[in-house]
Amino acid sequence: MAPAWALALMREVCEEAGAPVPILHWRRSSRSHSSGVSRRGEGTIAVTAGSDEIDQRVTLLHELAHWIGPMPRRSRRRVVHHDARFYATAFGLYRRHGLADGEALVRESWHYPSSLRFARQLGIEGAEEAWAARRATLRERARSRRPMRVLVPEHTVRLVRDGRWTRCATCGVRVVGPILASLRRRSGRHELLGT
Repeated sequence: MAPAWALALMREVCEEAGAPVPILHWRRSSRSHSSGVSRRGEGTIAVTAGSDEIDQRVTLLHELAHWIGPMPRRSRRRVVHHDARFYATAFGLYRRHGLADGEALVRESWHYPSSLRFARQLGIEGAEEAWAARRATLRERARSRRPMRVLVPEHTVRLVRDGRWTRCATCGVRVVGPILASLRRRSGRHELLGT
């Protein structure tokens, strides 16, 4: 069962937006962070609630932003769910429902680091500093990585069974999904990179 505060918040947001109220599926998790998904076609929002109560609230508001916001747009072969229009809706909801911009920014960027770019465009307080700190962290991480080297040169993939998995007999890499289906039809080559 969803907590009373979550149901009340969902009804309030949907009334403000003039949107139908979705069915809320709520389950608990032992993790600290929460996750969620909004399915307009099915009329549902599902939240897996972690132990952090503020993150539960941010996750529910994030999914409600998907629910009431503009339909996602297609970009080439994928659907863009988190764009500037979405974050304008999401940060507006966070602000109206008791989350300070800084807190919302931190929580949102835990789940979606790309939100920092849109938060900067929207002029969210602290976004410039958070974006600069993330860029510095990424630069430092890149500097600390050793250069890649080839562990196994390019080779023909020879498929073998290993329990329930299919592996390349030469390098031992697990081969799954569309690549496995393609290799079963005709042989292919690959190279394994590593550090």
